[in-house]
Amino acid sequence: MTDSTVRIDITDLPAVVQQFLTALDTRDTSAVAGILTPQASLTDEGHTHTGVPSITDWIANAASEFTYTTTPVAAERTSTNQFTLIQHLEGDFPGGSADLNYRFTLEGALISSLVIAP
Repeated sequence: MTDSTVRIDITDLPAVVQQFLTALDTRDTSAVAGILTPQASLTDEGHTHTGVPSITDWIANAASEFTYTTTPVAAERTSTNQFTLIQHLEGDFPGGSADLNYRFTLEGALISSLVIAP
């Protein structure tokens, strides 16, 4: 944690972050499209997807060949518009489990950036 990082309760994450996570779990691309800035970016596994169409395509296809569950572990506010959620994944993907950081940057009530990384 940096000096400006504050641990928060997972339920205290902004509503738009919680909406994104729900939409990701259900692969609801319409819901995701409504909570992104037009030029939003999402980086996962070293690949960056920019713009709503590219991100919704990623949502529709991300890890579709695997079955997994996610468990929120911790949340942090790293600045007034940046939040990190640490999630534990378990499933039939290579390695079987992983802890991932979901680093969100907000612009108003929308998501402008998300980086998913270990």
